[in-house]
Amino acid sequence: MFVDSHCHINFAGLAERLPQVLDAMRAHSVTHALCVSVDLETLPSVLEIARSHDNIYASVGVHPDHEDAQEPSLAQLIELAAHPKVVAIGETGLDYYRLEGRTLADMEWQRERFRTHIRAAHATRKPLIVHTRAAAQDTLRIMAEEHASVPGGVMHCFTEPWPVAEQALAQNFYISLSGIVTFKSATEVQDVARRVPLERLLIETDSPYLAPVPYRGKPNEPAFVSYVGRFIAQQREIPEIELAAATTDNFFRLFKIPHPVTG
Repeated sequence: MFVDSHCHINFAGLAERLPQVLDAMRAHSVTHALCVSVDLETLPSVLEIARSHDNIYASVGVHPDHEDAQEPSLAQLIELAAHPKVVAIGETGLDYYRLEGRTLADMEWQRERFRTHIRAAHATRKPLIVHTRAAAQDTLRIMAEEHASVPGGVMHCFTEPWPVAEQALAQNFYISLSGIVTFKSATEVQDVARRVPLERLLIETDSPYLAPVPYRGKPNEPAFVSYVGRFIAQQREIPEIELAAATTDNFFRLFKIPHPVTG
């Protein structure tokens, strides 16, 4: 069985056909999913989906690329993370991809937001979901300064080269790979897929974005995480069932969720 460790099924295109999305998950042997928060404004929809479905979990956080979103305080994040289906803090991190004429100094608000989330993870003892784009070294530096290795977490939708993965692994983080790994041009990500220790690997869709081959360019959904897992198993030259079992076990271990098989 597979697990989608990062999706946005509360987003338009998935939310309005949620019953079909969940049916497709079952048809593809995808048993559980983590619906990830990107801002406080839409958090209620994330929590409602998780509350209504035993196999869906939630996170609490504000995406670094949502500049105009309500800024979360440490107290807010701690309070919201007390919800019984919330298993992580995030998605948080740094995104310097669209500076739009600004300098890195102008992005201090992102760095402060990231630190707030890390401190919330410490306070709640829940792992972090970290987004990094065009900002790997600042991301790793702040993680080290704030001792993010204590709560730990996952580098989601990882697209950096192996040396960055090594540094994240050294800080007690998992590496999660999305449909990008199936793209022909994604040679660095495929290299990471072959080298990450199996016990520290997760898979995800980041749906409705980044559909894997053979659905590239089409709307993504959690069912398609099975294609991500199958591709990585081929890259590692291991049975698909071994990759599925390991990434599923890793999901339940990282997010401190009772495993449905072992209890």
